[in-house]
Amino acid sequence: MTTDSPPSLWLKSSYSNNGGSCVEWAPAHASDTGVVPVRDSKDLSGPTLGLRADAFASFVAGVKAGDFGTV
Repeated sequence: MTTDSPPSLWLKSSYSNNGGSCVEWAPAHASDTGVVPVRDSKDLSGPTLGLRADAFASFVAGVKAGDFGTV
């Protein structure tokens, strides 16, 4: 799913250390639409993936729990 309108505020993880290999998301957009836009921080004009807010929350919980191992 892609988003129809660009979000106004993108956030990047504080763990990124400005290394350039990160994703950004726009949580405020989810409040309005129920969709969390996600994009590659290295390609700001590239495609945006839209995830349902509940799916994104489950993904974040899985990352925090270590369900995906380490990278």
